[in-house]
Amino acid sequence: MLSPLLVTNEGDREDQTTKFNKYAFACAVVASMVSIISGYDTGVMSGAMIFIKDDIGTSDTQQEVLAGILNLCALVGSLAAGRTSDYIGRRYTILLASVLFMVGAVVMGYGPNYAILMLGRCVGGVGVGFALMIAPVYSAEISSASSRGFLTSLPELCIGIGILLGYVSNFFLGKLSLKLGWRLMLGVAALPSLALALVVLAMPESPRWLVMQGRLEGAKKVLLKVSNSTQEAELRLREIKVAVGIDENCGIDENVKVPQKSQGAGVWKELLVRPTPEVRWMVIAAIGIHFFEHATGIEAVMLYSPRIFKKAGVRSKDKLLLATVGIGLTKIGFLVMALFLLDRVGRRRLLQVSTGGMICGLTLLGFSLTMVDHSSEKLWWALSLSIVATYAYVAFFNIGLGPVTWVYSSEIFPLRLRAQGASIGVAVNRTINAVVSMSFISVYKAISIGGSFFMFAAVSILAWFFFYFFLPETKGVPLEEMEMVFTKIFSAKNVVKKTDPR
Repeated sequence: MLSPLLVTNEGDREDQTTKFNKYAFACAVVASMVSIISGYDTGVMSGAMIFIKDDIGTSDTQQEVLAGILNLCALVGSLAAGRTSDYIGRRYTILLASVLFMVGAVVMGYGPNYAILMLGRCVGGVGVGFALMIAPVYSAEISSASSRGFLTSLPELCIGIGILLGYVSNFFLGKLSLKLGWRLMLGVAALPSLALALVVLAMPESPRWLVMQGRLEGAKKVLLKVSNSTQEAELRLREIKVAVGIDENCGIDENVKVPQKSQGAGVWKELLVRPTPEVRWMVIAAIGIHFFEHATGIEAVMLYSPRIFKKAGVRSKDKLLLATVGIGLTKIGFLVMALFLLDRVGRRRLLQVSTGGMICGLTLLGFSLTMVDHSSEKLWWALSLSIVATYAYVAFFNIGLGPVTWVYSSEIFPLRLRAQGASIGVAVNRTINAVVSMSFISVYKAISIGGSFFMFAAVSILAWFFFYFFLPETKGVPLEEMEMVFTKIFSAKNVVKKTDPR
């Protein structure tokens, strides 16, 4: 049942949260910086693999494993991140991710052989798992309802910036000697990781996590900074207390006893073993959106774009790497557009437009690559269409499905379930990412490279229907009221079932 407090203050909340809070924005930016390093890892490896193959003689299978092992290790990191962030806090979880990135980059930069390279990739992969889960959760918990879409999509933008930096690094460092170039590409990420680890120490902790620990005074101090008025801060604090199970009239200087289940205990059972109908719906929504984010082929395009362009007819390494820089610029341009559309247009509409565009882009890419495969001479029109279709696909993905996935999965769960609920989504995300990245070469050799993109187009059609039927709109809904959205949807579907004359 919706708290009377939340009903009577609806108008007040709308007035108080429409202004953009610069301090909350700064906190979200710092938290999202960890995603730049995560994105850099993806972008730089796409080009580095070309040089690694020439230097230490890796096979296609070894390259698939090298590309995908990061995601398998990120799966471990994401599953551990939920409980870790409930235990040590959101801020120190970001710090831990930064340290793991730094260690992984140093080991990969050293990389005298394939085994050491894999070790560094694994350590960095665990860091990716932590980063992908914690950055959007922290951003969601620090922001107000009216700006949550903007702030929570910053990590995805930072991933895009990181990927672009990786592509640019490939282009310039690829001109160095074979043994030095790719090692610098991979090792240079240690420097921003160290800088971020130091900056994170100046960040405030998530006020919602502080309330979960019974630290009401600390939570109020943070809320006063990330809110536009004292009244808004007090309102948000009362709402969080109600969500956690603390008396809303309890003073910040009183000894507070927080229910054990609100501190992360028994969460896995509540999420997976005996979930309420509403929580089950949330879990299905989070798993589904994360599954389709990568099952629709984005990792194949981002990681293997040099191979795709080479198949289409681009031959020189410089031109291949330059074409991937164009992908990075496209990704960032449309992610910036998405930042401003999420809180205006809404999550559902962006998902539907995005997925529709992806279906068209993937179909054209599959067609053009198939024509190249079946032609004995160079087809300039097919080469041009391949590049345009790739860029269109990346554009549509990043204006909707890319950022919405992270915003949606980090905002739908109740506070007591949020960290570990989000970690389930990230675990699915990394698993599908690993499957795609580790099997793409084998798949396109089996069914042709054009056929593989027709397959991704078919999956995108399934994704469109899933988003239409299973994902309710969450734009502008306060985190503490999110459960009501899924309660209404579930109740409405039950009413339809009971009144169906059949």
